Amino acid sequence: MDEVIIKNEADVAKGAAWLAAQEPRFAHVLSLTGAPPTRLRKDGFEALLSAIVSQQISVAAARGVWAKLEAAGAVTPEAITDLSEEDLRALGLSRQKAGYAKALAERGIDFAALRRQRAETVVLELTAVKGIGVWTAEIYAMFSLGRADVFAAGDLALQESAKMLFALETRPTDKALREMAKAWAPWRSVAARLLWAYYHVIKDREGIN
Repeated sequence: MDEVIIKNEADVAKGAAWLAAQEPRFAHVLSLTGAPPTRLRKDGFEALLSAIVSQQISVAAARGVWAKLEAAGAVTPEAITDLSEEDLRALGLSRQKAGYAKALAERGIDFAALRRQRAETVVLELTAVKGIGVWTAEIYAMFSLGRADVFAAGDLALQESAKMLFALETRPTDKALREMAKAWAPWRSVAARLLWAYYHVIKDREGIN
């Protein structure tokens, strides 16, 4: 069976309606938030390099570093390969992230081919690159490739949201949340969008950090 690709808001709304029909708690979320946005992004080298840049720093800091990289033209595999790690550090990357950027550039990923691969293969291909973990790979599959049935269970906001929505005693682990999410196939990416939307509602109401 071919994987469903989310291309627009109508696709997300279709998935949200299916989830609401299967699970009353998702119907409750939908009544609070409406259909969540697509949150789709471009795919390719820049998307993954941006993810590396953003690791463990604030959004504002990441934007600042990215602006320096863009101004220097250092957002392509060729440019990253030509620059030394010292050059990349001068543009705002840590030594570790400079190494990750070089590893990504040297990997030579065929991004066009990734669009035709199953989500599991995409995650395996990306996590083979130093500096790219499962969460980053799954987020890429969800939002850069539009895969409808991927779920980033390691995301802390998803875990916290699931705890609140399903009245769990503790925040579920990555493994436990993946098991829960099996019931939401083939729209697990939309389930994640709904849980993120609910998290924002709860955060405003409950003050969750």
